[in-house]
Amino acid sequence: MAKATSDGWRGTLAGMPAEGAHAERSKTVGTRDIELYTEITGDRNPLHYDEKAARRSLFKGLIVQGGVTSGMLNAIVAEDLPGPGTVFLAMELKFVKAVYVGDTITGRVDVTSIRPDKPICTLAVSVRNQHGDVCLSGTATTYTAALVGAAP
Repeated sequence: MAKATSDGWRGTLAGMPAEGAHAERSKTVGTRDIELYTEITGDRNPLHYDEKAARRSLFKGLIVQGGVTSGMLNAIVAEDLPGPGTVFLAMELKFVKAVYVGDTITGRVDVTSIRPDKPICTLAVSVRNQHGDVCLSGTATTYTAALVGAAP
């Protein structure tokens, strides 16, 4: 079986990552992440911007948008494992704990199965905070297209 590398695999069945392969990325999230996500989506929920309202909520502080939290997984899948040329076919996520401004989050994908006939992987996905608490968990199905002319 092929082993995943830092630049992923190249979309051929011979280069599929191995079941059990995993990759992680970490990032400390801040108000700039909230602002950038808002520029893209228009999500101006007071829980992300109004510190007084957020403190009065069940969260007791400013939280980042769920899209920022799940966005960690996009980078891992596209850059690391399975790697360049990979797109999501399906994803099911459970947001189980809020991510707060200033948290350091670590996204992780684990390859749980690979189709023998196509470059399709099933992944277990998660995002944890700096305390090791699961903030997001779920599954994803990906397809990796061969990138013709892409640098190795």
